[in-house]
Formats: sequence, C-alpha cells, structure tokens
Amino acid sequence: MSDLASKKVLMVIAQEDFRDEEFFEPREIFEDAGLSITIASKTTNEATGVLGRAVKPDVSIDNAIIADYDAIVISGGPGSRKFLWSDKKLQKLVTDAFEQEKVVAAICISPVVLARAGVLEGKKATVFKDPESIRELEKGGAVYEDRDVIVADNIVTGRDPKCAEKFGEAVVETMEKF
Repeated sequence: MSDLASKKVLMVIAQEDFRDEEFFEPREIFEDAGLSITIASKTTNEATGVLGRAVKPDVSIDNAIIADYDAIVISGGPGSRKFLWSDKKLQKLVTDAFEQEKVVAAICISPVVLARAGVLEGKKATVFKDPESIRELEKGGAVYEDRDVIVADNIVTGRDPKCAEKFGEAVVETMEKF
C-alpha cells in the first residue's frame, strides 16, 4: 500500500453549475485520506455549484500540469456539458494522466470527458443515465454499464450525486494501487 499523504489530486470542476455533492463529498474523503488537493476550473474566479456552494479554484485548467499530480478527478453537474466536455486542454490532461498510469476519475456526466479523451476504449464505465451522455461514452469506445461506480484499471467512473461518497472511496482505493 502506498503512502497517500504524499499523493496529490487535481480536482476539476465546471466554472458554473458543478454538482456540489460530487465535488465536496469526494474532496472530504480525499482530505480524510491525507491527500493533497488542487482545484482546477476554466479560471481561478469563484466557481458555483448548482446547490449554491462556491469554491475558489487554485489553478486554471490551461495552467495545470499533470506531472504534478497522481490523479485527476472530474466532478459532474450540468456545467460539465457546457464547460468541460469540449475542453481540449482538459482532454489532454486526461490522456497524459492515463498514459502516465495516474488515476483518472469522473462522475455524473463528466465521464464523457474521458470518452472524448480516448481513454475509455474497450473499458467498462458508467455515466449519468442521460441518453446523450451514454451515447458519448459508447462513441468513445466504452462499454456502458448502469452501475454506481466502476473501476477499470486506473479509471474510476461514478454515475450520479447519490454515488459521490462511494465514488470518492473508490478513487482513494485505486490511488493506493497506482
């Protein structure tokens, strides 16, 4: 088992309308595990969740360097479709993290970012039960399964806000192996 206290997580959220539980619940689990957390978004301006909670990102996605982290975790929420799905720099961070065998994780509709980055090819994955999100996953070569959380090697996907805690725990368990 690796020492999690020396490990760093890049948590990515949409600038607006991220799902509060999908960010705050895993973050609490990561903090409890001793992980160091950096928050990234489009800008370092305050980001707001759909339930009204706010957080100030530490770094912009454009300035994030994946070599500095052991994992990248992308929160979901409606803002993901608008701000994250088509973000080429975020897709590159995901691809680089995957190629460097770091933990790559996303919840709700954000596994679409992983699919578009090309890291779900032939892998089981879950996503929010929304036809467009499922289509995007399958288009990216993923084997969609309607489950709470799926771990496929170094990739963790979670379905929805109700799974946020389970998702956070699965990320920590996966980080212990990678």
